[in-house]
Amino acid sequence: MQTLVGWHIEMEFKEEGDRTRAAAMVRLGDGTEYRGHGNANRHHSDQPQLLVGEEIAGARALMDLASQLLQKAHGEIDDAAGRPSHEIR
Repeated sequence: MQTLVGWHIEMEFKEEGDRTRAAAMVRLGDGTEYRGHGNANRHHSDQPQLLVGEEIAGARALMDLASQLLQKAHGEIDDAAGRPSHEIR
């Protein structure tokens, strides 16, 4: 049996001087949305490299989302098994 599920992911970046901020949002198949955030800071002696800051901040935002999704999955596993969930809801 095959099941096709799609998630919609959006990323936004904001540059302020030496700082890059990323916001990530994932919309799951049931419409639930999770948001993650990440930051990158360029050392004042480094040359500006816009893409590097975006990659670092974006990766950190996605890691934040990944952590939230793992917590959600663990909570659902605990619920299905009848165990008390340690998920923060």
